[in-house]
Amino acid sequence: MTGGAPALAVRDVTKAFSGLVAVDAMTFDLAENEVMGLIGPNGSGKTTMINLISGAFGPNSGSIQLYGDDIAGASATAIARKGIARTFQIVRILPSLTVLENVAAGGVFGHRRRWGRELEEEARHLLDKVGLEVSGGAPVSALTYIDQKRVELARALIGDPRVLLLDEWLAGLNPTELKTGIALIEALRGEGRTILIVEHVMHAIRSLCDRCVVMNSGAKIAEGTPAEVLADKEVIRAYLGDDDA
Repeated sequence: MTGGAPALAVRDVTKAFSGLVAVDAMTFDLAENEVMGLIGPNGSGKTTMINLISGAFGPNSGSIQLYGDDIAGASATAIARKGIARTFQIVRILPSLTVLENVAAGGVFGHRRRWGRELEEEARHLLDKVGLEVSGGAPVSALTYIDQKRVELARALIGDPRVLLLDEWLAGLNPTELKTGIALIEALRGEGRTILIVEHVMHAIRSLCDRCVVMNSGAKIAEGTPAEVLADKEVIRAYLGDDDA
């Protein structure tokens, strides 16, 4: 983690859908080179928060700043150009394109844009980096679930994002795949990437994250190191209920 202004600054962000408050006055900072976990029980507003940061929709109030530049309410395309890339809770691939073309798409629309031979070479490099051994010309429909996730991760990385958002990237993996997935994120951490992770796999949170923000019913209920927040009585109550807290 480095000093100075945060990479991402979320201030009093609120989002409601037809009167239902999904995110309630959320405030937190993500420092440059930090890996932060955004955790909480199902329905706590984590993915909505990711959607607000990435521009899937705008907040009703509050500000979201990327290195001091207010991006709240900007389009997803504009935010991607400014340097935020993401993966999705349910893998989103482009079924009519090959593996290589899926990855290359991120280089056309991401923060650092590439074209031609440079784009193809970087796409192949990233496929190798995420451990995908199939041919770049293979159809994505032929891939296993974890390999589809690898493609999506490579597509997010090819634009050289300033902030990477991983929305339950480890979900649905078997134990062997999970170990591989954690190692991949560890490697990104080792590169000094700035990452916000939404995750339910607590082993991954403990091993990967510098700090965590915990949400429940749309609001922040705790913030600190993984050890601190996972020992917090309010966090335990949110996950397990009053009888177990």
